[in-house]
Amino acid sequence: MTHRICRVRDFQIVGYHRLRIVFDDGSDRTIDFGPILAGELFGPLQDLSLFNQVSIDPEVHTLVWPNGADFDPATLYDWPQHADVLASQAQSWNPQPATLEHLEAKASVQEVR
Repeated sequence: MTHRICRVRDFQIVGYHRLRIVFDDGSDRTIDFGPILAGELFGPLQDLSLFNQVSIDPEVHTLVWPNGADFDPATLYDWPQHADVLASQAQSWNPQPATLEHLEAKASVQEVR
C-alpha cells in the first residue's frame, strides 16, 4: 500500500476561519476551521489576527501558524473524511466554560493580591 505525499501549494483566506487550499496536484479544498479551533494549540486561532497569519512551511509544504499550530497536509487533503471526528474531538479540548460566578471570584482574588 502506498501513501500519497500531499503538499500545499497555495491558499487564500476566503472568510472567517475559512481557507481555500490548493494542493500540488492542482486540486483544491475550502475548509472551515471554526469547528476545531479549541484547546491549547488550536484555540488561540479563534483570534482572527492570529489565524490570518497562516503561511506555508517551505520544508513540509503544509499550513502553519506562528503559535506552532499546523496540520498534516494529507489531513487537509482528505478533510471531508476527518472534519466530523476533529470537530467532535475539539469539544473535549476546551476546558469547561467559566461561569460568571467563577470569573467574579477570580477577579476578587486578583484584586486582593
